[in-house]
Parts: sequence; structure tokens; C-alpha cells
Amino acid sequence: MRLRSRQKSIVFFIALGAGLLALAMALNVGWILLNWRQVALLVFGVIFFVTLMAGIVLNTIFLVREIRRNEQHDGFINAVTHELKTPIASIRLYLETLQTRDVDQTRSKEFYSIMLADTDRLLRTVEQVLQAGRTGQRRRRIDRSVLDLGAIVQECLQTAQTQLNQAEGTIQYSEKLADDSRPFVLGDHDELRVAVSNLVDNAVKYSPAPPKVSVEVAAYDEKRVAVRVTDHGIGIPREQLKRIFKRFYRIPKNVMLQVKGSGLGLFIVRSVIERHGGRVFAESPGEGMGSTFTIVLPRV
Repeated sequence: MRLRSRQKSIVFFIALGAGLLALAMALNVGWILLNWRQVALLVFGVIFFVTLMAGIVLNTIFLVREIRRNEQHDGFINAVTHELKTPIASIRLYLETLQTRDVDQTRSKEFYSIMLADTDRLLRTVEQVLQAGRTGQRRRRIDRSVLDLGAIVQECLQTAQTQLNQAEGTIQYSEKLADDSRPFVLGDHDELRVAVSNLVDNAVKYSPAPPKVSVEVAAYDEKRVAVRVTDHGIGIPREQLKRIFKRFYRIPKNVMLQVKGSGLGLFIVRSVIERHGGRVFAESPGEGMGSTFTIVLPRV
């Protein structure tokens, strides 16, 4: 209902802007025709007309952007609420079962495993929201040191393999570096780990079961190193490739709605990588054809 109301608001403001624009044009043209001999009034009329048109267009753009921003914010609130409420409800249910019923040891271990997985999911959501708040602080200083990017990536993959309960071989890792050189970069270990982990988690989450993800660390050029995360999942429409890195943004597609998320992961990745002097971008052949996310960082 709220979405439909906002769509009606967008249509109303666009129609209002078009109506005002047509009225302004009619008045201005009529005024010019009646006073065509007066050059000063003609020039003033043209200036007034252009100014009025610009004001109407800017007003309409501002209103549409505000409505879309509110929609994204509401979507974020709903998504985070779901991501917090679902594991809490699950943990509560299993705890009540253990408290009120006699459960054998095998079933108890199963319940504990599920509750631990739900706890990890809850913790990841909280950490993501907190990380998004920290990345929004542009003046925030980071602790920089010389790091082996390949080692960080392998650390992230081991954690993802365990937390996401994926079988061995689900995530393939490779390095393409000249000779015995290592991909050393200058940065903050925790922040780079968060950025890589978000890309790997997304690759697994948006892939059909069983997921197949490949992660590669390679030389991008003489002065930069790249981390490429490739999946064979649902893919990304070409017009969405740049928008997906915005805060709270989620691709408006039915298949995407089946996967819950806060819309913060890729925003965090972009913020972290840009703060380290690098860039991140996405590539996809099209819907249903997978995607590749590439992080590029300067080498030390």
C-alpha cells in the first residue's frame, strides 16, 4: 500500500510539473507575441521562461529522488528487521524446545548447531550495519600497514567455507602473479577483510545450489593488483551495474527479493576500497549468466 501511494505521488508531481511547464510556455509565448516590438520585454520574458522551466524541472527531480530515497530507506529497515528477527525467533524456538521437552543427545547437538548458525547470521547483520556507519565517517582514520592481499583473501575464504556451511571445492582460489612476487598492499587488515568477505558471501548467496565461486588474485597492471570474485548465479542487468554500489540499493527484481539482505554490503565494499585508493566494479554478461566483481588496489 505504501509503495502504491508513493508511485501515485511520483505520477502526481510529474503531471503537476508538466502542467506548470505547459502553462508557463503558453503565458510566455502569448506575452512575447503581444509585446514583440519591445526588445527589453522579450529578453526578460525569455530569461523568466528559462528560469521558471529550470525551477520546475529541479523541483520535480528533487521530489522524485526524495521519494525513491525514502523507499530505499524503508526497504532497508524492513530487510534489517527481518534479518534480526528471524534468527532471534529461531533461537528462541529451539531454546524453548530444549527447556520444555526431553531431547536426546543427537537432536540436542543438531539444535545447538542450528542456533550457532543463527547466532552467526545475527552477528553478521549487526557487524554489517555497524561497518556501514563507520564507513560513512569520511574523516575516520584507518590503521595502515603493509599486508599480503593473497593471505587476506585466503583467510576470508576459509571463514566463508565454515560459516556458510559449504562443501570443499565450492569456492576455488587461484593466484596469477609474476614469478614469486606477492600482492602486497598498504591498508587496514580488518577493513579489507570485510570488503572481500562481503563479495564472497554475495557470490554464494546469489548462486543456485550447489554454488560455484572462483576467487582470483592477479596483477592488474605494473602498479596495481586485482581480486576477482566470479559466480555463476543470477547475473546483473547492465543498467544496474553501477547502481548496486549505492547505500540501501537492491536490484528491483523478483528473484532478488527471494534473497534477503540489507542493501549495505556492496556500499561497504566500495567505501572501503575507495578509502584505500582503489576501485571496485562489477561485470555481468546478463541475467542468469553470473557476474564478476573486481577489486583493484595499488601495490606497495
